[in-house]
Amino acid sequence: MKKVTMKDIAQRLNVSTVTVSKALSDKDGVGSELRDKIRTVAVEMGYRFNSLAKSMKEGKSYNIGVIIAERYIKNDDDNAFYLKMYHNVVTALAEVNYYGIMEIVTTEAEKELFIPNIISDNKVDGIIIIGQMASDYLSVIKKSDMPLVFLDFYDEILDVDSVISDSFYGAYTLTNHIIDMGHKDIGFVGNIFATSSILDRYLGYYKAMITNDLSINESWIINDRSEDGAYIDFALPQHMPTAFVCNCDSVAYLFIRKLKKEGYKIPKDISVVGFDNYIYANLSSPKLTTVEVDMEAMAETAVKAVMRKIQGDDRSFGRKVISGKLVYRDSVHNRRK
Repeated sequence: MKKVTMKDIAQRLNVSTVTVSKALSDKDGVGSELRDKIRTVAVEMGYRFNSLAKSMKEGKSYNIGVIIAERYIKNDDDNAFYLKMYHNVVTALAEVNYYGIMEIVTTEAEKELFIPNIISDNKVDGIIIIGQMASDYLSVIKKSDMPLVFLDFYDEILDVDSVISDSFYGAYTLTNHIIDMGHKDIGFVGNIFATSSILDRYLGYYKAMITNDLSINESWIINDRSEDGAYIDFALPQHMPTAFVCNCDSVAYLFIRKLKKEGYKIPKDISVVGFDNYIYANLSSPKLTTVEVDMEAMAETAVKAVMRKIQGDDRSFGRKVISGKLVYRDSVHNRRK
């Protein structure tokens, strides 16, 4: 049986979803006659009243579901970044007296399009999804008509508000820095089909190369993972460039280890830069030149966005881009000296 949503009720009565939301949650802005009519129709249609209406009526805090794909948690190299992002979300929620409930979605559940339990059981009032997931699965979640925000990614197909880091400009700036240090042969490490952020970072790298009239060798574009997010071994080309832009710090860390095993000296033989400025940037030897992602600002923006949606504000902002900053360390060799 199809779940009845606020949108369904709104279409039946020819009113806005915001009006239905206000009526079901006892908010101001809806006349008593219309409010009663909306509630009556909701019951007739079999609408399941979730915790939102109850929490508003009783003056309690809201519960926000934070959904993360299992592959981002079980992969040790991604684990720290995404758990830190989740920590920032929960901290931002606590500041406004909201609660965060995490649900980890298994690869099987994502492929089989099983809706998260926190949604099907009406445990939450809004959703923040951290990290790219399959479009088909995201579409299933969107159909729940739950206030929804994507964090650290966007989807080209679905019209869902997203909060992202400035991957394009960050990688563009990184690549220009490498070029300014005298490098002309520069590669990129990352599967551009895996996530929107990796693709944007590749496009930033690509723009820097073509605007500096530098050629891109296809053999220097190296995959780091499969399209479902599992890391794979790096396949190094026979002829190597003098520098690589990696899509994130953890990949740069692993890539440097691979290069060292093959006998390369870093950064004298090959310079390597990352992205994120989190943990692996300092664990790496040499420490990584990278772009610092402002996770705190991203989390706060996502929380404010989902709060507005819960309160009935249907206005869309599309993609909110949070700028980062270039952090200079020792992983780029100055070839001009």
